[in-house]
Amino acid sequence: MELLSDADVLRRLVAFDSTSANSNLPIADFICDYLDRPGARIVRNASPDGGKTNVVALLGPEGGDAGRQGLVLSGHMDVVPAREPEWASDPFTLKETETTYVGRGTADMKGFLALAMNAFHRAAATPLRSPLALVFTYDEEVGTIGARHFVSTWPGPTLPRSALIGEPTALRVVRMHKGHLKMAVRLRGKSAHSGYPHLGKNAIETAGRVIVALTELRRELEAERPAQAEHFPDVPFVPLNIGTIHGGAVVNIVPDRCVLEIGLRLLPTMSADAMLERLRGALGRVAPAEELELEVLGQSPPLFLDAGAEVHEAACALIGQTDSCSVHYASDAGWFQTLGLECILFGPGSIEVAHRPNEFVPKAEFHAAPAVLDRLIARFCR
Repeated sequence: MELLSDADVLRRLVAFDSTSANSNLPIADFICDYLDRPGARIVRNASPDGGKTNVVALLGPEGGDAGRQGLVLSGHMDVVPAREPEWASDPFTLKETETTYVGRGTADMKGFLALAMNAFHRAAATPLRSPLALVFTYDEEVGTIGARHFVSTWPGPTLPRSALIGEPTALRVVRMHKGHLKMAVRLRGKSAHSGYPHLGKNAIETAGRVIVALTELRRELEAERPAQAEHFPDVPFVPLNIGTIHGGAVVNIVPDRCVLEIGLRLLPTMSADAMLERLRGALGRVAPAEELELEVLGQSPPLFLDAGAEVHEAACALIGQTDSCSVHYASDAGWFQTLGLECILFGPGSIEVAHRPNEFVPKAEFHAAPAVLDRLIARFCR
């Protein structure tokens, strides 16, 4: 496939409706075809049902870990839905203004994918001393599912230690983020005719007590300042959110079920297992065990990278950044660090416009980022 400009690659990527509810195989096919060139090794890491896939593209020497030198550039291929009526243009057709590129995923994060793909092409023009790897994932937006699958199934080769994940950070280097622990609280009652309530057990009433207990726990968490809290000054605690509640069937039946979905955002170095035990203790005080089930729906681990890590110092030096940055959302980096990768987040665009109608990436950031990627590749791979 012929080499396209960065903007044209972005245009092609945006045109794929890679909303998480859809298969990502069409966009993955395009990416694989575009990256396939002499010296490149393309590997697909399929989802369990085969309907989606992670994509890995490799350049440079094979065999051994060579001290795990080299660089990983990573991003996710999926996007959130674009059903908002406020869209001023087709969200899956790239719109260009004087200062922006507009379309679903331009910031989060097809803008970065386009830049990484062309950086890969440029890197292939000269021999590399250490590997360059692109790792593009599926279903990040619904719980970093593709990354979790990748770390549990990737057979090799060993990836370079230094990794850059292209989340929209407005070209700031980020070394910390919170995790996201999502759970369902399932409450069991006993159905009965509403005219004979004594014959049943109302699961929604039990849910009322559970909501009170969760609210009390939320207030406790808000008053605490765990380790690393100073790096998250806007929200220096673990937020707990009761996101949904569903229960009952019709108004004249005592409801025998009710389900609440809740989320907690753990700070770096916090234990998910310890938080789950604390949650079970709070719920156990208001509902007996036989009426309550706590199910983990998804987990995206927090990210913490030492400020002295080589990739952090190198990226900060390139852009003149002297402080440490953190964000409150989760990313694939939380899972990749379990493979021993040292991860930073860095990419064009802002999280403030991601997931919103008329999402855009500023042209100034989009066109400034390639120089940073090229210099990092030169530093870590040549």
